[in-house]
Amino acid sequence: MEKITSLAKRRGFVFQSSEIYGGQGGAWDYGPLGIELKNRISQAWWKEMTQLHDNIVGLDAAILMHPRTWEASGHVENFTDPLVDCKKCKARFREDLIPAENLASRKCPDCGGDMTDTRKFNLMFKTNIGAAEDSANVIYLRPETAQGIYVNYKNIVQSNRMKIPFGIAQIGKAFRNEIVTKNFIFRTCEFEQLEMQFFVKPGSDEEWFDEWRKRRWAYYEKMGVRMDHLRWQQHGSDELAHYAKDAYDIQYLFPMGWRELEGVHNRTDFDLKRHTEYSGKDMQYIDQDGGNERYIPYIIETSAGLTRTLLMILCDAYDEEKVADKGNDDDWRTVLRFHPSLAPITVAVLPLMKKDGLAELAQDIRRELSEDFATDYDQSGAIGRRYRRQDEAGTPFCVTVDYQTKEDGTVTLRFRDSMEQVRIHKEELAVRLHREIKAYTRG
Repeated sequence: MEKITSLAKRRGFVFQSSEIYGGQGGAWDYGPLGIELKNRISQAWWKEMTQLHDNIVGLDAAILMHPRTWEASGHVENFTDPLVDCKKCKARFREDLIPAENLASRKCPDCGGDMTDTRKFNLMFKTNIGAAEDSANVIYLRPETAQGIYVNYKNIVQSNRMKIPFGIAQIGKAFRNEIVTKNFIFRTCEFEQLEMQFFVKPGSDEEWFDEWRKRRWAYYEKMGVRMDHLRWQQHGSDELAHYAKDAYDIQYLFPMGWRELEGVHNRTDFDLKRHTEYSGKDMQYIDQDGGNERYIPYIIETSAGLTRTLLMILCDAYDEEKVADKGNDDDWRTVLRFHPSLAPITVAVLPLMKKDGLAELAQDIRRELSEDFATDYDQSGAIGRRYRRQDEAGTPFCVTVDYQTKEDGTVTLRFRDSMEQVRIHKEELAVRLHREIKAYTRG
């Protein structure tokens, strides 16, 4: 993880928030390459969930919601972490993450000091809305995006004439007052969620639950993730959330071990029933194709963190490869093997020399390619060093412009993964790159 963190800062993926003031714990800023990667991940997910499904639509709900929302959802009462403190070193731990032997002896796993009794800590950020700071004006920063979907469910049914089964997808910010934040951007106080809530008829929920497990697994395969680094983990009866009938996590083998990447949950009709109770509004669906039968839909949820997915993509792409050349047996390169559709830079254009019109010719080629691809331009240093810089950024293709380009219009196209180089005409570049991206498989 130290190598990932170092590379992320060096190449402009992720910076510590407010670093010049010593940093803000649990918060991170995304640099030029980081925001490009984050946007591409969210775009890929959005396309998968909405563009490729006729019965899934999108939503962007407000971050500030009526406080009764969180009473209905159970967050005010149940959204807590059990915390203990060390009386000696003052470290703070979540009780469920402390080794069993330390928990039994009430000894700190770091220094061996005595630990305090367990206390509950609510993870929601609380603030005030309006001029007066009193209990009547308390409001919360949303700890999840799902509730914004549930409270808009009837609006979407009526405005878009949706028929069950159908889904509502949302990408949005969520906030949790995490006391223990570590492992880089894996667990943070401010993050973005990729959530889709799929509304189904009661009795068909188990079938749809299995179907969405298959679809979400296939999605990661499509994105070029190493599938031997993924696994399913079912929640035991003692682990299930109060709203869940069944739940599975897709776990990824991060540098710190197997950790949750995405959850697929059968939430039953819990959420819509609770909002019916707390709001007094009828949340029943009227099945006009089924004799006007009325029922509260069951919900199948797929939920992933965008920033956690970004960390997974970084870890999965990271590679160190020995590339002995010209008798140098200790020549290594660091490379990020992003799927080309996710890479922050798709193609870099590199003039062999700055002079003799090569730089101007390379800039012309870059301008042509930038209509269809994310491009970069680099004319500084030896060509080999420039290739290595692009490898570190995860750029799948490099185009080198040289003196032969001036003669016959051909350029050198270099492939990141294999380092193979081919000569093609510059007019063929766009078509060739589109074809290579579509056919890409990770070796």
